[in-house]
Amino acid sequence: MNNKEILQKSIDLNASDIQLSVGRHPIYRVDGRLREEVSLDVMTPELIKSRIEEILNEEQKDLLNINKEMDFSFNLANGARFRINAFFERGNMVASFRRIPLKIPSFKDLNLPDIMLEFCKLPQGLVLITGPSGQGKSTTLASLIDYINKTRAEHIITIEDPVEYIFKDEMSLIRQREMHVDTHSWGVALRSVLREDPNVLLVGEMRDLETISSAITIAETGHLVFATLHTNSAAQSIDRIIDVFPEHQQQQVRVQLSQILEGIVSQRLISGITKGRYPAVEVLIATPAIRNLIREKKTHQIDNTIATSADIGMQTLEKSLADLVNTGKITLDEAKRSTLRPSQLARLIGRS
Repeated sequence: MNNKEILQKSIDLNASDIQLSVGRHPIYRVDGRLREEVSLDVMTPELIKSRIEEILNEEQKDLLNINKEMDFSFNLANGARFRINAFFERGNMVASFRRIPLKIPSFKDLNLPDIMLEFCKLPQGLVLITGPSGQGKSTTLASLIDYINKTRAEHIITIEDPVEYIFKDEMSLIRQREMHVDTHSWGVALRSVLREDPNVLLVGEMRDLETISSAITIAETGHLVFATLHTNSAAQSIDRIIDVFPEHQQQQVRVQLSQILEGIVSQRLISGITKGRYPAVEVLIATPAIRNLIREKKTHQIDNTIATSADIGMQTLEKSLADLVNTGKITLDEAKRSTLRPSQLARLIGRS
């Protein structure tokens, strides 16, 4: 059993992810659910090690053995692309593969709210796509960037770990930089980007003080910055950014964030009743009221402001979940598993 067989099976099943784990057949995530593929061999430590190392160069092999985990990308001969995280578990090498579709989905394909397209028309500012891992953040970002590419003549730079979707220049010039291949660190890449004449920047993930601080600075200097965070809501995203900084800097960061933030989308992918997955999204738009709440350290009031601002395009996660239930796309049980506020969801659906 070679890599081509393992990876091709994900295409045949339309799986989003593959897990290679010792003692199990390859496991595929199809429509959000795990499925063990017993038609393929049980994975031994030697087999997994061989499958991973055959798609790494010598430098990558050294990095994996030194750091014990590594992100990289891989293309099949047919053009299919995968993001891979190889890591060690109880002394054995294992891996998680994320399949990246060849075609960048449109907003219509993704069933995302049209209001999000307004973020693509901004001249500058910070737009965050947030949510737990595996909930489609990278795909949403790719769709936003592709929309800009089709509608604006801009210089777009992406910094990713690794590069996922591959863009083709249309109206815009797009340069994609991959960690450990095109740059040695997030800090170096973000410090350099201001000398590279960008209009739009995509930061694969704001993961620490250095990347968050750099993204804020770049947005402050007249650029449009898109980035992701692993957070559960818009309010939590704001708190996460501020809490990264030392206490004596936090009020200054609140003021900066209140000035540059343009929007936050927090999303989940929910398994459909028949097949596929649907996005449930919370949308925050940085109105003067929202900016004031950030500045005045009142982020706990943001959820209520979102709930009462539907007329301008804001939306709570619960409203999005309720719409999916009421239109017969997902079950009530699936909605309940994804909500942080079950009582609010019950009111919106009109039944407990």
